[in-house]
Amino acid sequence: MERIEGAVPTPPASGTPGPTGASGPAPSGPRPGFGDRGPGDRGPGGDRGPGGPRRESRPRREKGRRPKRRVCSFCVDKVKDIDYKDVVRLRRYLTERGKILPRRISGNCAKHQRQLTLAIKRARNIALLPFTQE
Repeated sequence: MERIEGAVPTPPASGTPGPTGASGPAPSGPRPGFGDRGPGDRGPGGDRGPGGPRRESRPRREKGRRPKRRVCSFCVDKVKDIDYKDVVRLRRYLTERGKILPRRISGNCAKHQRQLTLAIKRARNIALLPFTQE
């Protein structure tokens, strides 16, 4: 082993490292660069982190007050099967982008929503309804 001028000699490591490691016990105290923060200090935003103070929340709705439940228009009209050729009716359940409206928005029952989805897909396949609208 050659000597390098100006280098600080290091003591040889012991044969087997102990439970504290080869370099001795871990240093106690704060890590370098983190000593200026206390355990409760989370930065400029306080407890909210870098985002700053909490935004104001929306006003809550009164308990027990729900919007009126929509009724299924197919059940009201006593429709047994939804026809894929009835394009005028099917178009009401598409968004302006061509997506099928979900049940919670259209107000259909589960049975008629499934039939409606199938009818829209069939009408799309034979080009009665568009897949997308640009």
